Amino acid sequence: MGRPLNPHYERLSLWHDTVETDWTPRPQLDGDVEADVAIVGAGLTGLWTAHYLAEADPELRVVVLEAETAGYGASGRNGGWCSALFPASLPTLQGYADREAALAQHRAMRETVDEVTRVASAEGIDAQVSKGGTITVARSRAQWSRARAEVADARAWGRGEDDVRLLGREEATAVLRASRTRGATYTPDCAALHPARLVRGLADAVERRGVTIHERTRVTAIEPRLARTEHGTVTARTVLRATEGYTATLAGQRRALVPVYSLIIATEPLPPELWDEIGLARRETFTDHRHLIVYGQRSADDRLVFGGRGAPYHLGSRIKPEYDHDERVFARLYATLVDLFPMLAGTRVTHAWGGALGIPRDWCASVGLDRETGLGWAGGYVGDGVSTTNLAGRTLRDLVLGRDTELTRLPWVGHRSPAWEREPWRWLGINAGLRAMTVADAEESLTRMPSLVARAVAPLLG
Repeated sequence: MGRPLNPHYERLSLWHDTVETDWTPRPQLDGDVEADVAIVGAGLTGLWTAHYLAEADPELRVVVLEAETAGYGASGRNGGWCSALFPASLPTLQGYADREAALAQHRAMRETVDEVTRVASAEGIDAQVSKGGTITVARSRAQWSRARAEVADARAWGRGEDDVRLLGREEATAVLRASRTRGATYTPDCAALHPARLVRGLADAVERRGVTIHERTRVTAIEPRLARTEHGTVTARTVLRATEGYTATLAGQRRALVPVYSLIIATEPLPPELWDEIGLARRETFTDHRHLIVYGQRSADDRLVFGGRGAPYHLGSRIKPEYDHDERVFARLYATLVDLFPMLAGTRVTHAWGGALGIPRDWCASVGLDRETGLGWAGGYVGDGVSTTNLAGRTLRDLVLGRDTELTRLPWVGHRSPAWEREPWRWLGINAGLRAMTVADAEESLTRMPSLVARAVAPLLG
């Protein structure tokens, strides 16, 4: 017996619930077909790539294959940050190439934030975008030390006040009134948006350009110039993998990217008087300088959307719908939210969800194309994918079309991350690392000094 035709996609997240779209799946692949480019995955990576290819060469036959429906995974249910963040540091990128190449990657990421906004506007996609930047508050002596070190490091790389700057307590609280704020760092290079509106609008846009999307068509294996599915085989000169957190489900890819879950809660719409107390008047995205990542935004309908890491990695890179919900993690997120904003105590949470993101062994995203086999890939965004997917799409366009451009010369192009360890070592290592970050934050709360635990495990966690 097959799966039900409508698995209630709208229940996956706040974003799925509040997007104006028909969740009826597009037609499945029906038999073997040929194409110029086959793209596996109808998330943002696959759809951005399809968009730029179809725009550059309308004659190309581009087929996108999706196991569920466009925007089902992290592309449709993330925290809604379109930022210039790249998972690998500038020194790491310099090690792959040189200093100028590392800075070129950073510049490309900054430009990408505006490129996402430009295309959304040009294609008539109302993604509820607001480019208010990101404020990262420091709420302890150790966090304030890291904030100052971040800005000092940026200056050493020639990055000025227009890129990242240090805010004192008064200036920081004028933007966001989190408890115990000592100061903050601020970058203008981030936009808050509605991710499901973006990805669903992009799917419609690429179809208007002649791209074919087959939904409910699970790819089981990718081979040179072939994508094998449950419903037929697509033969193409180029086959691109854009599966991110679901990469481990493909034959032979179990150790390429590990799926690690990030979970999110969203409050009911908050009244203006509460927002007057909290801040975020320009819908700035926000986080703090703790070790275990948290992230938030003010949605266009005045909800506070707040997420974080901390859910365990599951043995064997397993991905299951029940992993999207962990009541203990949701409770910790709510407690953290109230600790940040005590005025929210008792506020009702209307949506709680999660999803898998993809992490490479060296924490460096990559994009590339092997011309001999016709196989290409992009991914490993470590949760920074809303913008990085766009850069990947433009880069894959240039690689597929054989162009030598500034994008194809960036240091992440052609990078090959090492494979993850076999089980149970990767289960032990990843979960120990996640636990260590929790311990590091607790250590700093007690000692008021930078964590020794965090310093010890940092090389292992990228």
